[in-house]
Amino acid sequence: MDPCHQEDLIVRGFVSGDEASLVEGWNRSMPADPTTRAWLRECVLLDPNFDPEGLRVAVVNGRVAGCAYAVRRLVPIAPGAGLDPETGWIPFFFVVPEHRGNGLGLRLLEEAVAFLAAQGRTRVDFACYTPHYVLPGVDPQLYPDGLGLLRRAGFERLYSPVAMDRTLVGYLPPDGVHELRARREGEGYAFRAPLDGELPELVRFAAGAFSPDWGEAIRRHPNPDRLIIAKKDRIVGFAAYGAYRGIPERFGPFGVDQAERGSGLGKILLHLTMTMMRAEGLHSSWFLWTGETSSAGHLYARAGYGITRRFHVMRRQAD
Repeated sequence: MDPCHQEDLIVRGFVSGDEASLVEGWNRSMPADPTTRAWLRECVLLDPNFDPEGLRVAVVNGRVAGCAYAVRRLVPIAPGAGLDPETGWIPFFFVVPEHRGNGLGLRLLEEAVAFLAAQGRTRVDFACYTPHYVLPGVDPQLYPDGLGLLRRAGFERLYSPVAMDRTLVGYLPPDGVHELRARREGEGYAFRAPLDGELPELVRFAAGAFSPDWGEAIRRHPNPDRLIIAKKDRIVGFAAYGAYRGIPERFGPFGVDQAERGSGLGKILLHLTMTMMRAEGLHSSWFLWTGETSSAGHLYARAGYGITRRFHVMRRQAD
């Protein structure tokens, strides 16, 4: 009998006890991006927006054969932020290898979309749900079947961010950075760790000038000593590392006020942060998301970062 014969298959919402089988199925399905029970617990089950019915789980003979996770905002990501009432997200889905090719993946995606539609969501994004996204989007090189499945389910590509990293072994600040910093300091800029009393201003700056989830990343940073600011009367730029899941080698968030760009503040902040990371004995610096041809992307490339992965952010819009 086919291992996923219709009579053996159940698709339902998540129930307690699925956890171990979900993690096992995930790791067999996406070996390049393994997860843990701790991640599932912290970033899915304990997310205040989690709804068990949105986590559509396929079970065959008592074991998870696949899933698709649909989520919408029930609480704002930050104080004063909205609920994105038109938008829902599918941060991840998978089908274990032996159950592929029989329509199960498409069924799971369609059930996830239907769950969001029933909650009034007319736009569904894969996979940039913050703060708990898995990857910026689908990796077309590692998961071409997943990309094809999304397209068959009516998703279209919006844009394609890249992940980058660089080794810190032997890192030295490039010529000119110290002189550039001295010139900016002569103009009244300061580059340093924020005082505790400056953290509220930094949160407001990150949230207002960039996005609410950046402000929350600063607010919830487990180690504020891994923050650095650029300030001249007010905070005009910042860089962080170790802000996401406490992973010290993960760089970001990082930004400079639009009115201050072109003055080299971003270059100074980036290299000061890399120096701090190297001082801790870290061997690499990496991040998941930037525009390859953006000003930030060019800055990273000049600093020695290389592209490690590309992703497609996908969207399905209701007719």
